[in-house]
Formats: sequence, structure tokens, C-alpha cells
Amino acid sequence: MVYAVVAFLVLIWAGSWKLFKKAGRPGWEALIPGYSTYIMLKLSGRPAWWLFWLFIPVFNVIVGIGIYMDFVKSYGKFTIRQQAAAILLPFIFLPKWGFEKKTQYLGQSANIGFKEAHREKLVKSSTREWTEAILFAMLAATLIRTFFIEAYVIPSGSMESSLLIGDYLFVSKVNYGPRTPITPVSFPFAHHTMPLINTKAYWDGIKLPYFRLPGLSTVKKGDVVVFNYPMDADSPFYRPVDKRENYIKRCQATPGDTLTIINAQVYINGKKALNPVDGQPAYIVHTNGQLLDSLILRELHIDVRQQFGDNDYEMLMTRQSAKAMSAYANVKSVTEYYQNISGFEESIFPHDKHFRWTLDNLGPIIIPKKGWTITLNDLTIPMYKRAIEVYENNKVTISGKDLIINGKKAATYTFKQDYYWMMGDNRHNSEDSRFWGFVPEDHIVGKALFIWMSTDEIADFLHQTRWRRIFKWIR
Repeated sequence: MVYAVVAFLVLIWAGSWKLFKKAGRPGWEALIPGYSTYIMLKLSGRPAWWLFWLFIPVFNVIVGIGIYMDFVKSYGKFTIRQQAAAILLPFIFLPKWGFEKKTQYLGQSANIGFKEAHREKLVKSSTREWTEAILFAMLAATLIRTFFIEAYVIPSGSMESSLLIGDYLFVSKVNYGPRTPITPVSFPFAHHTMPLINTKAYWDGIKLPYFRLPGLSTVKKGDVVVFNYPMDADSPFYRPVDKRENYIKRCQATPGDTLTIINAQVYINGKKALNPVDGQPAYIVHTNGQLLDSLILRELHIDVRQQFGDNDYEMLMTRQSAKAMSAYANVKSVTEYYQNISGFEESIFPHDKHFRWTLDNLGPIIIPKKGWTITLNDLTIPMYKRAIEVYENNKVTISGKDLIINGKKAATYTFKQDYYWMMGDNRHNSEDSRFWGFVPEDHIVGKALFIWMSTDEIADFLHQTRWRRIFKWIR
């Protein structure tokens, strides 16, 4: 992979060198970062103050593409095919244009029309105008989704009642810094699978290194975060990081924190964590044998999970709904429910018999932090092996009690990136870090900001829109 990247860069530099020389500039100017961009502006007739935009995160990507497109226009590359070739395959077409005789520098006025002698060649048909408008709109939308903000819909009940199935969110890429594409060759607006035909919507023949532009902040405890599902790295998908399924959970612990869950209460570094205001704990509801009316359950947003005997039910609901339910005559008691420690549960992370943990009682777990060095032993290897092997791209084998990393016996390991612990607000109906462990920093997509639309498909047509949730900020 490293050799391929070097080869691509050499081809791009060689092509740029020749194109600069065709414009009467020294070829070495193409090799100097920043200065080469200034020369491109001069050659295409654009003002030098455009360089200012290159110092502003996110905007620098958009302006940089614009400068590059104007540069190739100065050599007569105006067609949609030529522009796309310059952007998508510069390591092929820059050398081609640089070394072929027919491609010549046309001057600063080329980017606005080839001068009068070439004006007829630039007359656009209505079909071309529409095509270019659509392509520009697609490019703009892709840049906005990649670097600014993206729409997301809640597909499951793991975050209820904080977020409901049918809530449409805007997710900010700016808060934590936009992640540049890792798999750049993909179909626009499709995540990992093409609609209808169900084939891959990307080509993983080219993978770029992980890089994140500067953001407004880092991930904080309590943030509602969209991230790529780490387990999609495994069979049957083996998806690249940025093409793994999008998940949304609340961050409970950040790098370096020690997390413990005792009787469904999260503790961070020994202190009780704040519970989500609209989170749904589990309750055992004891009745006189008569269950509440379904309309009341729906109004209180209560999920009946299972029934014990004739009078007892396990229900998921907010603390406010639990208080309201207690007031009904046919309800004898409402008691918060959690799973006691009862032995080894294989489904609970880290899936090892040394840890007798359950959904509501686990830990302590130290969340890995970049630069943190651990001693590898019977307790740390089950906890951190997946992060070392899968998320940090090491070849790992176990020989007896020893961990072999990249062919060498290792007694310690130093983490290369930060990790997070994510959990759903609907604690007894959420597949989260309690089942599959840590979320690597390179999997973070963005921060959920607000709900812009909310629909309830179960309700009748007149009541499908949840008007009270529209433009509600996520807390």
C-alpha cells in the first residue's frame, strides 16, 4: 500500500512538472506544497487571496478542488469527462497531458472561455448545461455530507425514549472534525450497499490512511454520537472502516476512563455518571391481574417486554412514565429491575471466563488511550486483543500464555489511537459496548445535533408526524 501511494505521488508530480514547464514556469515549482498552489492560481488567472481559504478547515477542501479544476481548464480540459478524470485519476491524466504534445497552456483567459477565437467550442447545449448542473449539485451535496453535516434516521429502539424510531437527525461532522474518506471510490449517496441490486457501493481496491481534520471539540461523556459499527470488520462483511454500518449511541466513557456498571448504574472513575433524562430503564410492574389499556401504554411510551405469571410484567419506560404508572389503581408496585451477577455470560464483553459479568453488572474496564502502555497477561489479553489486532492492524497470535504481535513475542503493548465506550439509553434493548467492546477513534462519524423531522409509522395518517419533536435539540 505504501509503495502504491508513493507511485501515485511520483506520477502526479511528474505530470505537474511538465504542465508547469508548458506554461513557462520552472518545473520544480510544482513540487513545493503551498507555493505550487499559488502558481496554479497565477496560471489560471485567479486572485492570490484565494490562498486564505486554504487555511480554513473544510473550506480548504472545496476551494482546493476549485483551484485544481481551474488549473486544468487553463490547458483546455473543459469537458465533464476531462474534469472528472483530473479529479478522480490525477496520477494517470496529469502525466498523460504533461507529456503529450497536443496539450498546451492556453493562458489565464482559458478558464473563462478560450478567448474569442475559441468561444464557439464552449457553446453548451441545454443537455450539457443540465448535466453539469446535476453533477455540480451531486459534488456539492457529497462535500457537504462528507465535511459538514449529514442526515440520519433512527432505525431501532436502542436510544428510546431520548430518540425514537422514525426520528430524522442532522449529524455534525464539524464538531469532532470531518474524517476524510478512507474508501474514496464509491457510488454517491450510497453508504455500503447499492439499493435494489444489493451489491457493494464502493471499491476497496484503494484505501487511504485515516485522517481527521480539526474539529470544534473532542467526544465528551454524554454526547450522542454516530459511529461505524466495529463488528462489521468481521465475517461476512469485512467492510472498510468508513463503510461499516452507522450506529448511534451515547458516549459513557472516554480514553483513559475506568468504567464500572453496578446494578445498571454507570460509574466513571468511581463517580456515579448522570443518567439520560429520557432513558428507559427496565421495571417489574406488579398488577392486580389487569394490564393497563394499550392506549395508555402507547401514550406513556412503554414497551412491554415479557410477562411473569398472571400479575407481573417486565417493562421498559422512562422514570417519568414509571411514576405516572404507579398512580393507576390496577398497578400495585413498579420496581426498577437489573440483572444480578450470576456467572459467566459469553455474550458479554470480553467474552472470557475470567470475567463473571452481566448486562447490568460489569467492570472495572479501563478505556484505551493513545500512548497508553499495558502489560499483556491473562486479564488484559482478552480485554484488548481485538483492539490490538483488528483496530490497530497487527498480526496477532496466541502461543500458550504469550501474545505474538507481528511475529514477535510481546510483554507490553502501546495503543496507537483513542477508544470510547458507547451505550444505548434503552439499556435493556441495546446492542452496544457491553456486547462488543470499544469504539476506535477512527470509527467516529459525528455528533447528533437536532431532530428535523419525526414520524410514527404505527399511528394513523393524521397523527404520523410527531410535531413536538421537530427541531428538538438532542441532549
